[in-house]
Amino acid sequence: MASSISWSASFLISLCFVIALSFFQGTAAGITFTFTNLCGGTVWPGVLANSGSSALQTTGFALGAGETRSLTAPAGWSGRFWARTGCAFDASGKGACATGDCGSGEVECHGSGAAPPATLVEFTLGGSGGKDYYDVSLVDGYNLPMVVEAAAPGCPTTGCLVDLNERCPAELRAGQGPAQACRSACEAFGRPEYCCSGQFGNPDTCRPSVYSQMFKSACPRSYSYAYDDATSTFTCTGTDYSITFCPPRPGTPNSQKATRDPSLRPDDVQLEGDSWLASLATGETDGATPAAASASLLLQAALAAAAAAIALLV
Repeated sequence: MASSISWSASFLISLCFVIALSFFQGTAAGITFTFTNLCGGTVWPGVLANSGSSALQTTGFALGAGETRSLTAPAGWSGRFWARTGCAFDASGKGACATGDCGSGEVECHGSGAAPPATLVEFTLGGSGGKDYYDVSLVDGYNLPMVVEAAAPGCPTTGCLVDLNERCPAELRAGQGPAQACRSACEAFGRPEYCCSGQFGNPDTCRPSVYSQMFKSACPRSYSYAYDDATSTFTCTGTDYSITFCPPRPGTPNSQKATRDPSLRPDDVQLEGDSWLASLATGETDGATPAAASASLLLQAALAAAAAAIALLV
């Protein structure tokens, strides 16, 4: 009998270690980015790998309203994503986009970045201290709202929930309808103090402008100007990420409708159930997201089974 219990316990321990090892190997093998489109129509995400990072499975694709698509990035990858809007492509995939166009003339961007203005999300995986660094940037302007969530519990959510196109100062406005966007002051005026260039090319001399402060007030966790690091860059370690275009705003149920509501302001926090959205709007500290808790279930199950197996040996 004792021999049978010992064999069973050994088997369970071995199984648990295999499960745990598979979990950690899967994490080290790559990070999955999941893109979800909750806008009222199709968007065309663009993908740009930084110098020294390999291209992902695609550099640009169509994402219909309500659709989701995932891409896997290798360890150490860095690059950016954005959404193109108002695109028109023919049957051969040739065409252009009204905002965020990458200039390739195709659905694929082939290593070209977004033409401003465009909302950007930037990632560096496995950076200093082995951490992932991520941010949502309005430094190159804004074309639509975007939110980034980490799967791991306790990691910050960041992004911009507000429709800045509705609040954009007249001197920064670009386009109309599907081509509507809000330019940065640098793009609009080209002056060094707005572009953090020349004598303003360092954090001591480049200060927030009235325009970047307007962006920051509306979206307190997004980059508003070149040296806005302290409140705009977030970290997590070895987890997957979701990127949602046109996320639901605080105070409304989740839906697949466009969420560009000009009445949304950072203090319009109403839903306790959407506390991560509320904290994002107000810039407060995050808790775990509802989806985040599931990320570690496999590891938790393995550890629980290991504890049970060890108890049999005692």
